[in-house]
Amino acid sequence: MHSPSALSPATRFRFAPTLLVQSIRQCLGVGLVLATAGVAAQTSTDGSRLKDVTVSDQAEAIGGLQKTYSGGQLARGGDLGILGRTDLMNVPFSTTNYTSELIQNQQALTTADVVMNDASVRTLQARGGFGDDFQIRGLTVQNTDLSLNGLFGLAPSTRVPLEMVERVEVLKGPGSLTNGVGPGGSVGGSINVVTKRAGDVPLTRLTTTYMGKAQFGTHLDLGRRFGEDNQWGVRFNGLLRNGEGNIDGGRQRADVAAVGVDYAGSRLRWSFDAFATDGKTVGFRPQTAFLAGITQMPAVPNPRGSFYPGAELTDGQKTAMTRLEYDLNDSTTAWGAIGYSDSWGDQHFPTAARRVDALGNFTVNNGYYDAYNRTSSADTGIRTRFNTGGVKHTVALAANYLNQEIGYFYQLTSTPVASNIYNPAPLPAINFARGEPSKSSELKHYSVALADTMAFADDRVLLTVGLRNQTIEQTGYNVLTGAVSGTPYKASAVTPLAGLVFKATKDISVYTNYTSGLTRGGIAGAGTANIGEVFAPQKSKQHEVGVKVDWGRLMTQAALYEIKRPASVTDPLTRVYSFGGEQRNRGLELSAYGEVQRGLRVMASAAFNDAVLTRTAGGVNQGNDAAGVPDHTYNLGLDWDTPWVQGLSVNGRVISTASTYADATNLLRAPSWTRVDLGARYATRVAGKPVTLRASLENASNKAYWVISNYVTVGAPRTLMLSAAIDF
Repeated sequence: MHSPSALSPATRFRFAPTLLVQSIRQCLGVGLVLATAGVAAQTSTDGSRLKDVTVSDQAEAIGGLQKTYSGGQLARGGDLGILGRTDLMNVPFSTTNYTSELIQNQQALTTADVVMNDASVRTLQARGGFGDDFQIRGLTVQNTDLSLNGLFGLAPSTRVPLEMVERVEVLKGPGSLTNGVGPGGSVGGSINVVTKRAGDVPLTRLTTTYMGKAQFGTHLDLGRRFGEDNQWGVRFNGLLRNGEGNIDGGRQRADVAAVGVDYAGSRLRWSFDAFATDGKTVGFRPQTAFLAGITQMPAVPNPRGSFYPGAELTDGQKTAMTRLEYDLNDSTTAWGAIGYSDSWGDQHFPTAARRVDALGNFTVNNGYYDAYNRTSSADTGIRTRFNTGGVKHTVALAANYLNQEIGYFYQLTSTPVASNIYNPAPLPAINFARGEPSKSSELKHYSVALADTMAFADDRVLLTVGLRNQTIEQTGYNVLTGAVSGTPYKASAVTPLAGLVFKATKDISVYTNYTSGLTRGGIAGAGTANIGEVFAPQKSKQHEVGVKVDWGRLMTQAALYEIKRPASVTDPLTRVYSFGGEQRNRGLELSAYGEVQRGLRVMASAAFNDAVLTRTAGGVNQGNDAAGVPDHTYNLGLDWDTPWVQGLSVNGRVISTASTYADATNLLRAPSWTRVDLGARYATRVAGKPVTLRASLENASNKAYWVISNYVTVGAPRTLMLSAAIDF
């Protein structure tokens, strides 16, 4: 076998998954050895019951995270970029911050499983699909726009393995001032995932899992702190999972190795994270689209089937990042973070040549879509506190940078074959050689931001103002010749933030904000009257008012918002290209979560959204509802510690989504759907060791439904998940 260094760059790209899976298995083996070695140090010598300490509690003590709220499923706040880690009662935004306790108890596997707990968020994929994409406040947020420990571009482009995640933090609405702009320019909201840190209590947890018909997994979670005052910490997570999940005849393999090292001194805090993933999905849940002009929605096909039989996806990633914070004095902190990610995905890429009609008929080509993504990301800044008269200031100056290179190889068979979603035909044979991905684009983002949070009237009034100057550069390349393709794009824009919080009492916050999101502008192309004109990054503007009330054990939030997002149009008469189009989303959000009484935890939410195409090219479809945006969504989740069996808890979740239009013409409407998830867990001790058994039944009624976005896919079927976790 050739060593990787002896191979060409393109060949190393193909070789990497094999190396990754070998290294992941080796890391997991080392982790098991370390775990065995640490058992003696954790075992109670007198056989007494060990103290129950949740992972979230440990992370708060070491990682500086906001404390968990009553019930342990959510936290009191999260990371808001330039504004820092802040209690939700003090910020002029609507946020939701999920803990590892919820992740474990719901047996969540991806970010989508977690954020679906909020009615304001819907996922645009289903379990077993290509990856995760989201809709927040009726606007798409791509998985590529997730941030990882506050850095954009480093999260996997398909799905984030939650085995290495401590928190999932959701900010609703545009957040370009707080976090900058993600690679995809999503404006509906932002999602940040926070990696695990070792806690003061040693942790050695081995979890075995089962899903679907024949998918088994093993997850090792190992954490240790050492040194003076436990200043140094190491957290290792390793996962091996493989087998048939919720697609008949399919297979989903996921291998993950992640390590986090940190130092927590009196003034200096440092962390380093590295992870590698390697996965393969055979028979993944397909995406397609409906034929334009049809008015009858085809019936949902078997959700355990795939109308692209034999389609495969192999993907992987290697990522490393580090962050340093230093308190220059008691009021001033400087920070810097940098990371690099190298990811790839090879897939058979069946594509509907003629889209699906009302009877489920379509034609399909087959081929390859192989891609890579290499991203460098950095963030630095300084935050200081001072007073001017009776006004307290928290001022932050920050800068960030992102450089992303994307390459691909794409080719389809020339002759499509007839197929049907209820009786899919075999995919056409591929009659050409698989090429190597070549550079197709380079994207650069860099920005400088300044923000000041002013506190008046004994901290009862908090006013936040800020500006971010964001520059976006993008250059396209011909994948065959490597030459620059089209007109390179470079433009800048300034986005403001103005937010006001009035704390009527300690436990009641009324807030309002005006903020913006940014999406890369366009360049007028061939056939337009203003060919070559470069448009600045386009601002999506939000106005929002809301109220948050902390009842002690229950947190309630209500928000009213309006988001206006520009869209590119070409005038049919003048042929002038511009961003004169607009989609306007208005909505109301209601939510409540916490522990309503001891042992009974609740998460309830409702969202009402009016998404309208307010300006379109030539007035076509103007006034119609935006495609894929439901008018209302509801969520209710309960988790109850039963009083009759010590250690037994049961839980349930209802997710309801209204009907949605599948096209901008509003001729084709997908029915509403309601999904019920059920679960239980039992915490006990076996041979003196804490053991937790969990069972979940997702989509218990086996509801078949369409998931609508720019594409359409089938919701996941009834899926059984089991796990057993033991702490040594």
